Amino acid sequence: MDGKEERVQSAAAFKSYMLKNSTKSNLNLYDHLTRLLTKLMDEQPQNPVDVIEDISSDVKRGLLEEMQSTLQDLPETTADVELAKQQRLLFTRPKDVDHEEELVETPLPNVSELSFYLEQAGVGLGREEMQRIFLALKQLVESQLLLQCRLWGKILGTENSYIVAEAVVEGDDHSIDEPAEEEEREADTQENEIDQLPQSTYKPPSVVPKEATGTGANKFVYYVCNEPGLPWVKLPSVSPAQITAARQIRKIFTGKLDTPIVSYPPFPGNEANYLRAQIARISAGTQVSPQGFYQVLEEEGDEEDEVSQSNYEPNPDFEGIPAAEMAESLSNWVHHVQHILLQGRCTWVNLAVKPGEESNEEGEADEKEEEPDEPEPEVGPPMFTPISQDAEMFNTPPWSLSLSSTLTSQHAVAVLRSNLWPGAYAYACGKKFDNIYIGWGLKYTGGGYTPPVLPLPQKEYPSVPEITEALDPSLEEEQTLKEALEEQQAVREEMEATEEEEEEDD
Repeated sequence: MDGKEERVQSAAAFKSYMLKNSTKSNLNLYDHLTRLLTKLMDEQPQNPVDVIEDISSDVKRGLLEEMQSTLQDLPETTADVELAKQQRLLFTRPKDVDHEEELVETPLPNVSELSFYLEQAGVGLGREEMQRIFLALKQLVESQLLLQCRLWGKILGTENSYIVAEAVVEGDDHSIDEPAEEEEREADTQENEIDQLPQSTYKPPSVVPKEATGTGANKFVYYVCNEPGLPWVKLPSVSPAQITAARQIRKIFTGKLDTPIVSYPPFPGNEANYLRAQIARISAGTQVSPQGFYQVLEEEGDEEDEVSQSNYEPNPDFEGIPAAEMAESLSNWVHHVQHILLQGRCTWVNLAVKPGEESNEEGEADEKEEEPDEPEPEVGPPMFTPISQDAEMFNTPPWSLSLSSTLTSQHAVAVLRSNLWPGAYAYACGKKFDNIYIGWGLKYTGGGYTPPVLPLPQKEYPSVPEITEALDPSLEEEQTLKEALEEQQAVREEMEATEEEEEEDD
């Protein structure tokens, strides 16, 4: 074999070597050099020796991009897109709705008018959001049998916010859920009597009964949703225990109704119950109206002292108060929502009297009234009390008054702002007024919030010889004790016999 044949064989072997594919990129050096030289001949860059490495990288990168698929993954649907789809339904009008039917009187509030006046007062959520809320309320009114409906406000949260609608539902059950609880207690008592287990002498404190729907703190029903277009959720009725616990804690809402409330003292319920309790507290403290706008609705059969203060109606003879006067004096504004007592109810209930004891004879009733332990009834301020009588707290006046414009006062709006519940506003202009709350649902506490101190731990039961457990005596100790007792008994009998003989001799 001559040298030429050897060179041919070595060249073939070297070419075979260059054609081996890489285990990483599945490319071979021969094809890469071919593409590289082709690119150099096509582009003919200056100083190719200086840019050969960059060109080599560009050739590899371009080849990898060609090998990749040109199909692109569809982007995942975001929460904003899903919300937009839900809100799009608010702007669609059903085809089968007659225009004359829409002109019929409806409980749907005029949110556009409310937005206009709140804008004059420098309060609101913006025209775009208020319009979406108006359409959401329209959806609520069409899906529920509502007699009244109004925009209560918006409570902010860390993850979501709550849009709150206040309504009166047609055909709501006005009964209290107490009979069911009494039946459960009676059933438990019967089971204990059958089992004949030892009965505890401890009596838990009486539970303050919940007010019926349509009265007191449960006068209205509230619906909430996180965003316009999302489903409305009806909040449960509030109990006195929940209002009492809400006064002692301070929690920021998360925007999820099923979130548990972790606090001290413990709150009886989840965030839905806490939200309902805060709405009741805010309504009782900040729902105001011009003096004379409402009048008490007196019904036949009501006693003079128990005229249903929660039932009121607009006064047809109300002529309106100028905005300038409304902005000058707090006496022109009155509360039209009942005050919540310390008991957690708007009407006081005597827990010392059982339901069956009310029908006793007059004599027995008089005796019970004379008992010194009889609790004194708690009485709150009457309905339509001027807000000028509200107490000052933390050296802060409870209300602030202003006029929307001092330049054109004849067309201005009187604005009332609550300092105890930041976010609560009211406006008045002639015969028109309304209330709204936009805030975090927390009451002003003056300075920094200090949670209540935990109670002291209970004391251990006193250790005295009479109740302290002792070791069992041994057999010798028992025998010694027995002999001592027998000696004491013999001495006692001997003394008694001697005394009897002396008495006989006498």
